[in-house]
Amino acid sequence: MTRVLVVEDEPPLVRALEINLKVRGYDVDIAPYGAHALRLAASCPPDVVLLDLGLPDMDGIDVIKELRGWSRASILVVSARRTSDEKITALDAGADDYITKPFSMDELLARLRAAARRIDSARPSGESAMVVTETFTLDLPAKKARRDGRDVRLTPTEWHLVEVLIRNSGRLVSQQQLLQEVWGPSHNTQTNYLRVYMAQLRRKLEADPAHPRHFFTAPGMGYRFDP
Repeated sequence: MTRVLVVEDEPPLVRALEINLKVRGYDVDIAPYGAHALRLAASCPPDVVLLDLGLPDMDGIDVIKELRGWSRASILVVSARRTSDEKITALDAGADDYITKPFSMDELLARLRAAARRIDSARPSGESAMVVTETFTLDLPAKKARRDGRDVRLTPTEWHLVEVLIRNSGRLVSQQQLLQEVWGPSHNTQTNYLRVYMAQLRRKLEADPAHPRHFFTAPGMGYRFDP
C-alpha cells in the first residue's frame, strides 16, 4: 500500500486530502510543520510526499533539500507560489512535480497515481541490476552511483531517467516516452526538463560531458543509453 505524507498547515485542506486519500486506499500521515514532517519521514518512510512550501516553521524548499539527502520518496509540491522561478527552484531542489493552489482534487489524485507508478516502474529487474562502464558504475537496486572510484549522488528524478534509458539500452527512447514515464502525462510537452536533467547526468557521470560516450541525444527525437 502506498504511504503518503501530507505536509500542510491549512486544516480544511488537510481534512479534504486525508478523506480523499484514505477512501482510495492510501496510508496517510499528516504533518503541519516542516520539522515534524522530517521526523515522520524518518520514522515512517513515505512513498510520496505532498508538500506545501509555506510552512509555519521553515520554508518548504528546505524540507525538500533535507529529504533529498536521505529519502527516495517522490515529492509533489502543492503550493500557492505560482511563478516560473519558484517552480524551477523547487524542482531543482529535488521536487518531482508541482501543482499550484487552488487545484482540482481529480488532478492531484492523477498526479499522485503517476508518482506511485513511477516508484513501481523504477524498481529494475534482476538482469539489469548493475551497469559497469570504464568511467562509472550504477547499482540500480541500491541506488548507488560511483565515478572514478568516488560516490556520486543522483536525485530520485535522475535515477528514474537513468532506469528508463537502461531498460531500453541501445534503443532510442522518445522524448514523449521519457516525459510520460519519469514525470507523468501532465508534462508530455516539457522537453526542457529532459535537456536540464540529461545535462546534469552527463556532468555527473560522463568523463567528458561535452562529448558523451553513454548518454546520447537525437535532437528533436529522444535519447539513448549505450553501455
